[in-house]
Parts: sequence; C-alpha cells; structure tokens
Amino acid sequence: MLRKKGKPCRLKWFFCSQSSLKGVTSVTKLKKMGECLKLLHVIGSVNPAGGGPIEAIIQLASVNKSHGHCVEVACLDAPADPWVTACQLPCHALGPGFSSYRWSFRLTRWISVNRHRFDAIIINGIWHYNSFGAWRALRNTDTPYFVYTHGMLDPWFKYRFPLKHIKKCFVWRWTDFRVLRDARAVLFTSKEECRLAPQSFKKFECQPVVINYGTAGSPFQGDICQKQFLERFPKLGETCNLLFLGRLHEKKGVDLLLRAFAEVCASKIEPWRLVIAGPEGSEYADEMKKLAIQLGISHRVFWTGMLSDALKWGAFYHAQVFVLPSHQENFGMAVAEALSCGLPVLISKKVNIWREIQEEGAGLVEEDDQPGTTRLLKSWVEMPSRQRDAIRMAARPCFERRFHAEKAASSLIQTIRQCMSS
Repeated sequence: MLRKKGKPCRLKWFFCSQSSLKGVTSVTKLKKMGECLKLLHVIGSVNPAGGGPIEAIIQLASVNKSHGHCVEVACLDAPADPWVTACQLPCHALGPGFSSYRWSFRLTRWISVNRHRFDAIIINGIWHYNSFGAWRALRNTDTPYFVYTHGMLDPWFKYRFPLKHIKKCFVWRWTDFRVLRDARAVLFTSKEECRLAPQSFKKFECQPVVINYGTAGSPFQGDICQKQFLERFPKLGETCNLLFLGRLHEKKGVDLLLRAFAEVCASKIEPWRLVIAGPEGSEYADEMKKLAIQLGISHRVFWTGMLSDALKWGAFYHAQVFVLPSHQENFGMAVAEALSCGLPVLISKKVNIWREIQEEGAGLVEEDDQPGTTRLLKSWVEMPSRQRDAIRMAARPCFERRFHAEKAASSLIQTIRQCMSS
C-alpha cells in the first residue's frame, strides 16, 4: 500500500518521535509484527574512510542479524575496491558511478530487479546517486523505503558553502526532495538534527521520525587493544593523551583544536599530547600539519593516520579524554564510541547529541569557535582530579542508556514495522 504524500513539516518536527507512529495496526499488512525482516541498505560507499554511516550500518546489522534479521548492502563502489571485499555484510558493488554525483544505471536496474527480496530498503545519505537512483527504482512500487540523511541537510553547509548550496537548489526539487517526500519515513538520529533539517530549503516535505542511534562499542578487551596500540605507537606510552579521531575535514574544527592546544596544554608541566587519528594525504590534513608547526606544537601533536579495528579502540582506551570541536555533526559516532570505552568527551554545541551528553554529565560542552574550544581544553586541564573522575564514571552509563547499538537496532526495526503496518 503506497503512502499518500504528506504535508510539509516545519519546526514542529522537533517534537516528532517514534511515539507518533504508535497505535497503528492492521491484519492486512505486509508482515506480521513478530517476523524477521530482510533489509537492504543503499549507500554511496562502504569505504570506512568515509566516516560514521557505514560503521553504523555494520553495527546495527550485527545486532539485527543476531535477532534473525537479514541485512545486505548496495553501494556505488567498484567491485574491485578493497573495502568492498572487506565489507562484513553481503555487499553488491554497483559502481563506479559517473562523475562526482556517481551516476550509475546499474544501481537502479539492480534494485528494480531485486527489490522483491527485501521487506524494506534503507537509503543512507543524499546528494549522490545512491538516493535518487534508489528512488527511481522504488517509486510507484509497494516496496517501502526509509532515508537516513546523516546530517546532510544541516544548514551549516548552506552558510559555509553558499555556491554549492545554490547548485543544490537547482537540483533539489527534482532529486532529493522527491526522495524524502516519498519515503515511508525520514530517520533522524537526534532531535537537533530533525529541528535543523527544514532550514536548508524552502520547499520541504517528508514524514520525520527521530530514532535511537549508536554503536555496540569495542569488540576487543580494553587491555589487549590498548597494548597493541602502544606497541604500534610506543612514544605515547607515558603521555596524557587528548584524542581526536575522525575524518580530517574542515567541519571537524581541527584548526580550532590545534590553536586551543597551543594556548592551553602545551605550556603545562604534565606530558600532554594531542593525538590526531584520521586519514592523511588530503590537502586539509597537510594544512593542519603545517599549522601545528607554525604554532610550535609539532613535538606535542602525534598523527597516527587512520586507525581501525583493535588499534582504533586502543586509542580510545589509552586516551584521557576525547575532543571534537566540530562545526557540524548530526550525531557523532566517534563520540558514542568514546563513551562506550568510559572516555569523557569535550564537544561543541554543533554535535547534535550535546544535550544528552550535558544532561548525563559525561563531558563538557562549549561553542564551536576559538574561545569555546579553548575553554573546553582549559576547563579539563585545570579541573581537579576528583571532578574528572566523576565525569569519567558517567561516560559508560551515558552510553548504555542513550547510544547502545541494541537500543538503536531495536528502534530501527520497530520504526520499520510500524510504518509498514500503517
């Protein structure tokens, strides 16, 4: 049964949640509420260097598979790409796509032919052909699909890159506006993301749902992966590490972090080190390394490159605190991962789960500017050890209550079932 086009949703989105879907049942629906589901995630790339979305897919799928659900992935990568082979889920690589938009007719054809195998299809991200291509295959069919925007409608992009936004305005009405409009639900991972999304474009129409989101935490024992981390990076053994882990991108505020570190931590007697873990080789990464030299802190900043598996978790376990002064973060998967390791977090108010962190007392929160980032580091460095310990003790419980993958996976399945039965 096809969903009728909904009315535009504006600021009232802030109050939308799963509760708006409760109480809708029927005996003539697609699936009984207790049956296991077959799900397909459609994403631009399964390359882990792309950040949190693919990691979240794998984490959620791991939990859902343990409950009997079947999960596959379709992407716009080339079949020969190494990350396709390494993907932990059945992966259908239907690229490489043409141009920066990654246009691929193979994706649309494949979904058209195979949609009957799946109870629901989940589109991850917009602005590439994975979203519009899936819409083309699924429009006017009875296969329900859902969309995670993954923060790609945050108005920060509109103001920071106005020329790109003008370009997006020309294609919005004919591409991703339709994708969101016709989805059974558009899934937001925080109330803040849901509130901000309508501010990007004047014409906006969808069925918004705020659901839980998160990670399962480390699959490794803390002492074991910490040992592997120190074997790989022995120079960090006797230091107090401030950890940044993520993509080296302008929106992450790495420049703010370096300047704040130069002002606050480098002058302290304690052996403070700033560990920056993320993919190297980009123009922005090179600029940040030059900035560290200009600030006179290159001997205090340690660049590990991208970390994965046990080394990534070892970085979390060895650090004293995690720092993310981001200008835009719809969720912040690395924040949840840090909390799962009992690691306090220092974040900006542009990380959309900052209210939850503040309410739980699991970290410190400031504005995403230079004074705010400096206050974050200064507050932590000068904080009495007893107060630091209290925040550290709140980190893991915060993760358990708010961001555990079990809750996130259950939330996704519940939302899908409720929408399918409406």
